[in-house]
Amino acid sequence: MPTLRTACPGWICAFACAFGSLLFSPQSAAINDYSLPSLGAASTSASNEEYRLGRAWLRQFRAQAPQWQDPIVNDYLESLIARLAPYSQISDMRTITVMVDSRSLNAFAVPGGVVGVNSGLFAFAGDEGAFVSVLAHELGHLSQRHYARGSARAAQTQLPAMAAMLAGMLIAASGGGDAGMAAAMGSQAALIQDQLTYSRLFEQEADNIGLQAMAEAGYDPQAMVRMFAAMQRMARLQGNAPPEFLLTHPVTDNRLSAAQSRAAQLNVADSYTSDILYDMMRARALLSIHSNTPQQAATRLAQEGAEDVAQRYLEALIEARNGQVDSALQHLDQLASEQPDYAMLPASAAMVAFEAGRYDDAIQRSQRLLRLMPNYLPAQLSLAEAQLQRDPQAAYTLLRDITSRNPENPQGFNLLAEAAGRSGFNGWGHLARAEYLQLTGRVDSGIRQLTIARDAAQREDDTLALARIEQRREAFLEYREALEKF
Repeated sequence: MPTLRTACPGWICAFACAFGSLLFSPQSAAINDYSLPSLGAASTSASNEEYRLGRAWLRQFRAQAPQWQDPIVNDYLESLIARLAPYSQISDMRTITVMVDSRSLNAFAVPGGVVGVNSGLFAFAGDEGAFVSVLAHELGHLSQRHYARGSARAAQTQLPAMAAMLAGMLIAASGGGDAGMAAAMGSQAALIQDQLTYSRLFEQEADNIGLQAMAEAGYDPQAMVRMFAAMQRMARLQGNAPPEFLLTHPVTDNRLSAAQSRAAQLNVADSYTSDILYDMMRARALLSIHSNTPQQAATRLAQEGAEDVAQRYLEALIEARNGQVDSALQHLDQLASEQPDYAMLPASAAMVAFEAGRYDDAIQRSQRLLRLMPNYLPAQLSLAEAQLQRDPQAAYTLLRDITSRNPENPQGFNLLAEAAGRSGFNGWGHLARAEYLQLTGRVDSGIRQLTIARDAAQREDDTLALARIEQRREAFLEYREALEKF
């Protein structure tokens, strides 16, 4: 499967708080320090503190914002970030993605490596280069630690400002739009006024880093210029009500000219393109946005000149939704035969089979793909879901591995809780449920779930589970303290 890339418009660089990653496997405790830093004192390890705070912010966001659950698109997004990261000066940063179920044009970055996109970003960006330009810009903000630098002179207002930004992002993600940004901006007006000059400099710095990263990663930096121009046109058309990201990232004529001048000076190294793959991801986004009227997604994709492969892919997905499962699988198999480099095609077929209740077929398709790509998460999750219906013990074993490798994946822990319960590992099952709850911002519920897990482990005389549960209880209490800051 080729390396992935993206491009798309618009962004709000939302910044806030978080904690560290949570490994489910008992062995992980020995190599991970889950203690949270003091939020009031200066720290010599700011990047580590920002990482933990960013994870806390993400949990709060997950608890309230509408999530777009699509393992295939999320894997694609993570692949793009992995491709850009070495050229964005964040190669040592542990990034994590979140996708928002919202048709509004928006993307954001949070200190500590959290990168988020709305499904609407895919809808707006007509090609991969445009989508990548937004990610490259956001990674530029992260690499230069702009939020930490911008708030350094106002340490006492840092947490209130971060909490306000979280509130604004949640309102905007839920459809509040300008009201959300007003809430975020109003409560930190003095801070923003004090740092307006810094903000403009940060935007230019992020643009320059993003343009350089695009060129070195094989993307045409002119795509950022095209994206800026498209956003500027949108802002003019919408007058006093531009998209959320333009409220904090206005595209001025000077900014557009500067980006154009800088892009013209850059040489693209080993040009990379994957518009077929991007168009298929865009098809999934449009289908999510137009879930009640899927034909609108197909019409839009066709009108905007998407690759024929992507249009056929979307038609197959729509067939599956309409109950034409045999036809959908036939068309997906044909596409997979024609385009063998794209793992998402057989993975999509496995998902279609599972959703149609064809569990044995889904298992066979997932296993066949995993023999070629052993750690391809979309296929692993499909296999685990199907195995839950046929062999819960096998699902439990697989999901233990999945959650160990992907400790920030709520879906993995949610499935693990079910698999453990069906396999008779009740202590571990309730522990997995607790992890799912805390990952989605419901730490109090997670703590109560740990008590249930302890009682179950005691009945089962599972000393290993008991030790892990007590260890996680201490961590959960620290998480709750951090979340209360917001």
